[in-house]
This record gives sequence, C-alpha cells and structure tokens, in this order.
Amino acid sequence: MSARSADAFLESLTESRLYSIGAYFCDRHPDLIDDVIAQSQAIEEAGLAAYARREKLSLEHCYQTLMTGLAVRYFKAVAGQQAAG
Repeated sequence: MSARSADAFLESLTESRLYSIGAYFCDRHPDLIDDVIAQSQAIEEAGLAAYARREKLSLEHCYQTLMTGLAVRYFKAVAGQQAAG
C-alpha cells in the first residue's frame, strides 16, 4: 500500500460513528478513559450477561459501557496512528 493510499485509508477510519463516539467521550470525560476501558475489557472477558448478573447492573448499562470502551479504544488507536504518521 502506498503512503498516499495508507493516509487516505486512515482518514476514512475517522469518518465512522464509532470514532465519533470515542472522540466525544475522550473529550468530555478524559478522567474516565482508563476506567471505561478497564470495565469494557472486564465485560468482554466475563461476557455481557454474566457481567451484568455478577455486578447487578442492567444488561443495557453493561452494553453501553462495552460499546463506549470499544469506541474509546478505536478512537485512541486511529488518533494515535495519525499523530505518529
């Protein structure tokens, strides 16, 4: 892949909804980034329903946390790649 093609591809990644959610969360809640990533990873490891039962949280709350954590990780990966490039 040429450098120009790679740059265009990376830029296209910033146009997704997942990227926007991650960017918004990081901008609004920089103090919670590590916590939401850790909690979303715990949800991934335990499974959504099992984590919700264990923590006595609603399935919807756990799903939102999982998706926010994924969005933040996606944003950080793409934004970090752009900063490094």
